[in-house]
Amino acid sequence: MQDNNTIKNLFASIDNKNVEEFTSFLDDNCCFRFGNLPALTGADEIGNFVSGFFDSIESLQHEISDFWSISSGIVCHGAVSYTRRDMSILTVPFSNIFKIKNDKIYEYLIFADTSQLYSSY
Repeated sequence: MQDNNTIKNLFASIDNKNVEEFTSFLDDNCCFRFGNLPALTGADEIGNFVSGFFDSIESLQHEISDFWSISSGIVCHGAVSYTRRDMSILTVPFSNIFKIKNDKIYEYLIFADTSQLYSSY
């Protein structure tokens, strides 16, 4: 999993709002944390959360600017644009840490400030 194409495929599954494909990258016992929200454990629980998140927005698009392979996984940085239901767009920087074992993500940490995503626009 530790190559640029796999990460591009992971983000493509997110940007396509394809929960089934997205969860295929995760270990069954993956720990997932999105910003300052409580951590979730397990591909099913993560899939349910991500499905609800996808339903709450019109679309999203990631642009990865940096990518680093480290001994235990991958770190990437870029910008994500969220299109809200009213078609307004919020773009914020993000960084992700993926800890990987046996070609599956077992820890997935998202660092992004989405506090304005659902606020009045």
